[in-house]
Amino acid sequence: MYGELFSGVGTDPAAEIDAIFSDDVTHDPVLVADLPFYSMCEHHLLPFFGRASLVYVPDRHIAGISKIARALETTARRLQVQERLTGQLADAVMFRVKPLAVACRVEAEHLCMSMRGIQKPGHRVITTAIRQGPGGGENGATPAYTPSDLLGLLNNRG
Repeated sequence: MYGELFSGVGTDPAAEIDAIFSDDVTHDPVLVADLPFYSMCEHHLLPFFGRASLVYVPDRHIAGISKIARALETTARRLQVQERLTGQLADAVMFRVKPLAVACRVEAEHLCMSMRGIQKPGHRVITTAIRQGPGGGENGATPAYTPSDLLGLLNNRG
């Protein structure tokens, strides 16, 4: 059981994004929404769980969609804090796909707050991470989407 819960320990989430495609890539945003995850709070050793959404603006490459879900699983399957998990997912996509920009939004309930202490079940903690590539991208493209635009796509996805 613990092997499965902590299977992301010592594993690079970027390595999970191993299907990269370069044919007919546009600079239109790619949004992967509402990926469920389960993780373990490193402070209280209690679970937190929720959904992650990620949007990126391709430069020259796109990723296999399931590979983004695998990167999320790798970041979640270790002792973790939500803030770091959010950044690690954005960093993994930035490193492997090299998009013009990426934004990630994670919503989760933390059992350390639901079942102990303040005891507020049903709460949501929301974290975001935004990364932008170097100006001009690999092929000289500049992002047509601002960080606010990307967050808007994440927040208004449905």
